[in-house]
Amino acid sequence: VSGRGKQGGKARAKAKSCSSRAGLQFPVGRVRCPLRRGNYARQVGAGAPVYVAAVLYYLTAEILEMAGNLTIRNNELNELLGKVTIAQGGVLPNIQAVLLPKKTKLQSQK
Repeated sequence: VSGRGKQGGKARAKAKSCSSRAGLQFPVGRVRCPLRRGNYARQVGAGAPVYVAAVLYYLTAEILEMAGNLTIRNNELNELLGKVTIAQGGVLPNIQAVLLPKKTKLQSQK
């Protein structure tokens, strides 16, 4: 009898990243390394990379939101490119129905 108690140990919990614990999309682990290597301070606490990643996420979200608002309401761009047709743009230009090829019986059966 070795006196070690029950056989077998507890199953190890599945690994969880710092980003998922903090609820962030930005990688906290990748922010931690430059903070440590950058000699910004003698010690870097556990919350510092989480805070920096959250700030980066917030700034990126704000910039993307402003860029999206500008593209929706950009009247200057509409005046400049209003009558331009972009090749392979996915929108058919205004072609009259008479000029389009007529459908044959084989195409309509498929």
